[in-house]
Amino acid sequence: MSEEQKGYLSASGKRKVTTHRLLEMKQRGEKISMLTAYDYSMASVIDFTGIDVILVGDSASNVMVGNTTTLPITVDQMIYHGKSVMNAVKRAMVVIDMPFGSYQGNPYEAVSNAVKIMKETQADCLKLEGGKEIIEAVKGILNAGIPIMGHLGLMPQSINKYGTYAVRAQDDDEARKLIEDALLLQEAGCCSLVLEKIPAELAKRVASELTIPVIGIGAGQHVDGQVLVMHDMLGLNKGFSPRFLRRYANLFGDITTAVQKYINDVKSSDFPSEDESY
Repeated sequence: MSEEQKGYLSASGKRKVTTHRLLEMKQRGEKISMLTAYDYSMASVIDFTGIDVILVGDSASNVMVGNTTTLPITVDQMIYHGKSVMNAVKRAMVVIDMPFGSYQGNPYEAVSNAVKIMKETQADCLKLEGGKEIIEAVKGILNAGIPIMGHLGLMPQSINKYGTYAVRAQDDDEARKLIEDALLLQEAGCCSLVLEKIPAELAKRVASELTIPVIGIGAGQHVDGQVLVMHDMLGLNKGFSPRFLRRYANLFGDITTAVQKYINDVKSSDFPSEDESY
């Protein structure tokens, strides 16, 4: 094995997932698995499972802080979560969301914010929401040598413009624009694309027309991979039940049962026992 090849192995000896490896997965028809994580402990567990991509999402604004939208989270907060995840991950490719306001305005500020996030977290890739409207920022960040995962369809950072979390691109005009934006992002050099909450047939068309990997969330099965928010799929968040969500556990119930048993054991002096004392 060459020194160059060794550089793409994780500390565990497993091949590190990179932007190039995602492209290889699309080309051979292997589906890409992606989940969010925001802290060291959960990122350690998720990376251990063999997940392909970990997204440090601006959804941290919702599930970690309790905000109603993703808009309030800052660059420095995303860096904090990004560093926590990067300290844990050995194999997965780590993507960090650029938060609202950090790239939609001046392209030079967008590049500066992107460089700051990458330098301070050492992440693998950044994710930006939007197409033609942000293309100058996209080009600037890519020219700085930073990989970008695009994001089209329902874009949570634009929720105040939409006024609803309903399915996007159901009419011909919006669907046509989404396809144009997807091709524009690919042409600019984006390494991959997320499609959120759009009709499955439209997502299938985009995935077939693009050579870069297309990862869906609420975009049907005919894309190159899937992403979910970890808190949602593990059943930690009981108040969020969109059609696209499949719960793989009920950690809310498991945790409340365990904590209630702990409370009872403390109240009854059952814990700690003599064996648990020094």
